[in-house]
Amino acid sequence: MSFFTNKITTIRDKIQQMLPIPAINESFTTVALESSVGPQLCLDCFSPIDLSEFTSVVASSKSSTCLLDPIPTRLLKDTLPLMNSSLLDLVNLSLVSGYVPQAFKTAVIKPLLKKPSLDPGVLANYRPISNLPFISKILEKAVAKQLSDHLHRNELFEDFQSGFRAHHSTETALLKVTNDLLLASDNGLVSILVLLDLSAAFDTIDHNILLQRLEHVIGIRGTALKWFQSYLSDRFQFVHVHDEPSTRTKVSYGVPQGSVLGPILFTLYMLPLGYIIRKHSINYHCYADDTQLYLSIKPVNTNQLTRLQACLTDIKAWMTSNFLLLNSEKTEVIIFGPKNLRNNFSKIIATLDGIALASSTTVKNLGVIFDQDMSFNSHIKQISRTAFFHLRNISKIRNILSQNDAEKLVHAFVSSRLDYCNSLLSGCPNILIKS
Repeated sequence: MSFFTNKITTIRDKIQQMLPIPAINESFTTVALESSVGPQLCLDCFSPIDLSEFTSVVASSKSSTCLLDPIPTRLLKDTLPLMNSSLLDLVNLSLVSGYVPQAFKTAVIKPLLKKPSLDPGVLANYRPISNLPFISKILEKAVAKQLSDHLHRNELFEDFQSGFRAHHSTETALLKVTNDLLLASDNGLVSILVLLDLSAAFDTIDHNILLQRLEHVIGIRGTALKWFQSYLSDRFQFVHVHDEPSTRTKVSYGVPQGSVLGPILFTLYMLPLGYIIRKHSINYHCYADDTQLYLSIKPVNTNQLTRLQACLTDIKAWMTSNFLLLNSEKTEVIIFGPKNLRNNFSKIIATLDGIALASSTTVKNLGVIFDQDMSFNSHIKQISRTAFFHLRNISKIRNILSQNDAEKLVHAFVSSRLDYCNSLLSGCPNILIKS
């Protein structure tokens, strides 16, 4: 718990030292406000939900139980007809009054290893995932539904943000970027793809800035805004490992990972970023906190790289003023085009706005390996290796598995990997597809 708390405090202190930055224009906030079309209809209050909607939300929710739940979720679902009116009153009272009960604002942190290959003895290798009481998630889903309807009604979603939206995924995001890069290549252009990395982005969000954005850009007013103020204030969390709880600590920043509303609020917090990037006429696509910038230019127009540099300068300035920290060490760049042209660009692009961007021959983009020839050869080799590794392991225990269990293991460890983003491989040579 101390490690997670100190990590965020350190990041916030580091950002604080970077302020004020002369490059920051106060117009950033103004640009964001003026560029967004004011909502025709403000969301002044949340509407109470009826019993059928409440029952439907409960039935469709996962049956996972939080340590703070008074009874197991499965038991709650089985006995719902006996208590649904009481629980519905609790949810509706929160929606109408703009108050979130304190019991709904304490999270149990389950540390999750970022990658299975990482050392479990190193605390930096863990990601804090919030586990919240079941009924609090039902309340959040009711709010998320009405907030999402408001965003759709007023067309407030960022066009190129694929995170946590219906009919948007990592696959659709990568299809868009891949298609743009291939079309540019067909037209004889060289493309530079920059993958930005943020440090603990969900956990450093400033609540005051988020509430201002909800009010002025999204049009949340009245008791609806009051509800979000209540939701963000007086939050607590503690780590629970091996049946041992840590002390509870107050959460002063960020939105909880593992909550229903956290991801939506994060994407709304990031809304002005799109205006800044568009101002420089740079292509981009976002998936939650993963932002990719790409610029396609004629080989002779190396002076166009100043646009990318200026864009990165403004992004860094905006992020600093919004308490987000760009992780220069993990920010990557890859250049697509003929080898001789790529080498020329690599010399020019050694650094952009002071960010050391080591040009790679391959980069991992939302779980897919991109290579400079856009052949996906490295990606296919990696997937094949991993699939064979798991198949060999499954084969060793196959004789003690039922057909059904063997199928589950194959789907979990092999076919899921073959399926992931395989639409990107359309047009690859048969020899690669056969692999």
